[in-house]
Amino acid sequence: MRLVLLGPPGAGKGTQARMLAERLGVPQIASGDLLRSAARAGTTLGLKAKEIMNRGQLVPDEVVLKLIEERMHQKDAQKGFILDGFPRSRAQAEALRAMLGRANQAIDRVIALSVPDSEVVRRNSGRRTCRNCGASFHVEFDPPRVAGRCDKCGGELQQREDDKEETVRARLKVYEQSTRPLVEYYARKGKLARVDGLGKPEEILKRILKALGAPKPATGVGAGSR
Repeated sequence: MRLVLLGPPGAGKGTQARMLAERLGVPQIASGDLLRSAARAGTTLGLKAKEIMNRGQLVPDEVVLKLIEERMHQKDAQKGFILDGFPRSRAQAEALRAMLGRANQAIDRVIALSVPDSEVVRRNSGRRTCRNCGASFHVEFDPPRVAGRCDKCGGELQQREDDKEETVRARLKVYEQSTRPLVEYYARKGKLARVDGLGKPEEILKRILKALGAPKPATGVGAGSR
């Protein structure tokens, strides 16, 4: 199965993608992880992507597409995958369709997670990441045992630049302009299922699995509300 997860930053796409990957036996392909890995490696593309992400803007299509295509060609993705954070624009969606078409493949289903903007800001701005091992915490939902210190290695926790409130709000504006129209794009193709992204991860997963098992028709599906 080849799935796409859509939703604003902090909607829970990463958590649901990991849970779905385990349930369905296909890999999660997270564009954000691929970009941050390239940034840590210090490659030319990675450093360029890091600068852009820190401003809350979208990384150019040619950079993301190259990383995504390389990942899709790996052996574990041949029978399916779950795309997390990609595509983020109509142009990327068309490029993805062409990319898969060359291999006689297509996206099977698109899940759109709906989360209010206020909750998006709350989820993102509270995240903290270990400078040493990369472990993630949240000051409200999953706080470390010792404030400012990682439970796993004792390293210092930091707030990523792209998790600061002003950056999150900038990312939401970009989402409204570039990514939200994808909901209508995939609805017209009959591939969209809208899922409430509020609640416990296990509850949201059940909603997604139900949507995958009983697809709703695209007729009458709009771009939706917040």
